[in-house]
Amino acid sequence: MRPLLLGVLGCSLVLTVQSMYSAGDDVVELSPSNFNREVIQSDSLWLVEFYLHCLCKNLKPASFALLQGIVKVGAVDADQHKSLGGQYGVRGFPTIKIFGANKHKPEEYQGGRSSQAIVDGAMNALRSLVKDRLSGKSGGSGYSKQSGGGGSSSGGNTKDVVELTDDNFDKMVLESDDVWLVEFFAPWCGHCKNLEPEWAAAATAVKEQTKGKVRLGAVDATVHQGLSSRYGIRGFPTIKVFRKGEEPEDYQGGRSRGDIIERALDLFSDNAPPPELLEILNEDILKKTCEDSQLCIIAVLPHILDTGAAGRNGYLEVMIKMAEKYKKKMWGWLWTEAGAQMELEASLGIGGFGYPAMAAINTRKMKFALLRGSFSETGIHEFLRELSVGRGSTATLGGGAMPKIHAVEAWDGKDGQLPEEDDYDLSDVDLDDDFEKDEL
Repeated sequence: MRPLLLGVLGCSLVLTVQSMYSAGDDVVELSPSNFNREVIQSDSLWLVEFYLHCLCKNLKPASFALLQGIVKVGAVDADQHKSLGGQYGVRGFPTIKIFGANKHKPEEYQGGRSSQAIVDGAMNALRSLVKDRLSGKSGGSGYSKQSGGGGSSSGGNTKDVVELTDDNFDKMVLESDDVWLVEFFAPWCGHCKNLEPEWAAAATAVKEQTKGKVRLGAVDATVHQGLSSRYGIRGFPTIKVFRKGEEPEDYQGGRSRGDIIERALDLFSDNAPPPELLEILNEDILKKTCEDSQLCIIAVLPHILDTGAAGRNGYLEVMIKMAEKYKKKMWGWLWTEAGAQMELEASLGIGGFGYPAMAAINTRKMKFALLRGSFSETGIHEFLRELSVGRGSTATLGGGAMPKIHAVEAWDGKDGQLPEEDDYDLSDVDLDDDFEKDEL
């Protein structure tokens, strides 16, 4: 009997008959159909009462009159709209929640139920909201609000996850030439919160490795219900893949960052051209190619006089095939002629013999690995495969810095020619007069 009596006494502040509040009370009757529009998307401070229709009586209308024009007041019939009560962890009645800076994490009002107590509580919350906004805390319904911040403790940054809305979705996603992986989430969803750091870490890695050609976005499905309805979202989180001119497809992969990155790189490589194979003609080419890539694959090919154009093109063709095979890695691919960049050869321990040679350089760590097998598709594939799984033998780049690079002329695609020798006129030279014969 006692719990029931306490429940009845606790609800004595709120009314219930046919209509919860009269039209003159300035209280918005809230339901799942209008809650996001009225409360979540609003910049105003909201006091929302969750009441049980069979037990509770109305909060004192005088408090609402005092708050008119300062904060907004709403009421949810938790008996009729159980989903809203469950979403915000309502366990007793009446419960008052304050929706302030972070609409997805409302505070529970703990004060008294008199008009003055409610007004004081609302004014304290309002002062806190104003202070947050003056200090640059925007609140709202951003993706990072799932975990309460702009970063992830597991290596990603939620700033690399593009926040998509009803207003910007078509322009940013459907009209874009980029491939998009879009997560539809609900802030209260436990699985979504578990996915958030993985999604953020993947977004950072994918942005870097595809140079922004594959992007990760997120839609708060509880706010942007038009998008959720358009794409038939019925559970959270739901991930869809969007490619320009094609119907969206459901993402079927795993939910770890590694799984997400792998799928994103597969999507990227489906239509991406192979990386360009460049001749090292100056320092800028080497610097830009290697600094923009995790690994830089450099071949030192025999002198043109040793192979001719046909032989050199054969080596270049092997490199082009390998660049195509490993294009999802986004590595840089370069080549130079033996003897053209002697400092580079020396820093890699190649030094004047054993051409063609190949090295893979990580300029961030100043480490390199040398091809020990044959300069063939099979040999290079084995070399790069070992590097891909972290099993290659590495050494520190000579001097711990990139070597000096000389400016050279580009190969013209032709066979090499021996340099012409100068003709000397020996008709005036009398060898008999200048040299005496030695007799044995």
